[in-house]
Amino acid sequence: MLLHIVARGKIGRSSEAELVERYLKRIAWPTKVSELPDRGGSAPVALSNAVTVLLDERGTALSSMALAKQLERWRDGGTREARFMIGAADGHDQSERGAADLLLSFGPATWPHLMARAMLAEQLFRATTILANHPYHREG
Repeated sequence: MLLHIVARGKIGRSSEAELVERYLKRIAWPTKVSELPDRGGSAPVALSNAVTVLLDERGTALSSMALAKQLERWRDGGTREARFMIGAADGHDQSERGAADLLLSFGPATWPHLMARAMLAEQLFRATTILANHPYHREG
């Protein structure tokens, strides 16, 4: 299953970009990052049988284990692409939230978009290592 981060705004050459790249390179699953302008532009066409996850402060805060289990259910159910959408400064509109398969929150705090992208990349790496029984994720 493709893990596809679709983010508004350019990350450029930054320490956050290096962190995102570091985690995504370590994921054994296929990954892709698509950047959109802050305003306008549209997301790339999704693969058939894709799910959409919006990062939204009003969403559900999942533990790393719960995120791994959700990815596993989608993968085992034949989902070909999980699209993780990071919105612009104003977030996502109501129609986008209503159409999403999951609203995912990293807690009630508002995070800078570049940090949210790095945190998402790390959580995707962690989730895939959980599913591979790799020792990166340790509970307790």
